[in-house]
Amino acid sequence: MQWRTYAVGMRVRFRGISVREGMLLRGPCGWAEWSPFADYDTHESLPWLLAAYEAAYEPWPAPLRDAVPVNVTVPAVGPDRAYDIVAASGCRTAKVKVAEQGQSLADDVDRVSAVRDALGADGSIRIDANGAWSVDDAVTAIPRLDRAAGGLQYAEQPCRDVEELATVRRRVAVPVAADESIRRAEDPLRVAALGAADVAVLKVQPLGGVRGCLRIAERIGLPVVVSSALETSVGIGAGVALAAALPELPYACGLATVRLLREDVVAEPLVPVDGLLSTRRPQPNAASLAAACASPGVDARWRERLAAVDALRQDHYS
Repeated sequence: MQWRTYAVGMRVRFRGISVREGMLLRGPCGWAEWSPFADYDTHESLPWLLAAYEAAYEPWPAPLRDAVPVNVTVPAVGPDRAYDIVAASGCRTAKVKVAEQGQSLADDVDRVSAVRDALGADGSIRIDANGAWSVDDAVTAIPRLDRAAGGLQYAEQPCRDVEELATVRRRVAVPVAADESIRRAEDPLRVAALGAADVAVLKVQPLGGVRGCLRIAERIGLPVVVSSALETSVGIGAGVALAAALPELPYACGLATVRLLREDVVAEPLVPVDGLLSTRRPQPNAASLAAACASPGVDARWRERLAAVDALRQDHYS
């Protein structure tokens, strides 16, 4: 079994990180990615590892489409930079990060307004607060950002827990999407049971693989948006495989995040063309792997982490 540890810089600090780290596994079906964030403990990292083994050892489900529409992701940057990111993307949908620590609602309004200017009148805007708002903050902020956007497609994870999402959904006119309340929940279907969301955001690694996500999509009864966990092109390939296999795909997917990385682990990164990602499966080569190779200290830390999670996996299935 061949594992390689990577470490690549971020173009903009994102989700509190400036360097993205993870591991790549090579199996009979190709390369797979295992890259749980640092705040995921051993138990939370287990589904990510199951997803990697699935990708390395099982073929993808048959695709129903040869390309998937994607949104451009706009970090918590200033309005000028936000405008440039969207204008250069070729995408007609933008997901704008809001509620960044140390920033104000006015900063978010300016960013969203700049994104609308870049998209024009016919593009779609969604916002993502990553659970940072209280209910009252969300109820105040969402209508203001809706006006700045000229209409929001949805607000993703405005509050942290499912009950709060349900309350916000009853108090605002903008649709609510659930992300962390699905991927970090004991019961990912609870958002539907409580009427807490209009849209389900599914990410392959945190939910245990493409097939696990397909099962959730079938049972949750909500429109699905497939999104990335800030992976390299190898991990994004799994997200594209999921999006390509879904019976319905009503929204653009949040899979165009490779450009947030300064380097990639493949020679031909999986980036959108005219707002679409092809369903190809990117494969690393020796040169790209060498360029993204982690330092010995980072490699040792990840191998120690892998050993702990893999031991849990073996106990789980023994």
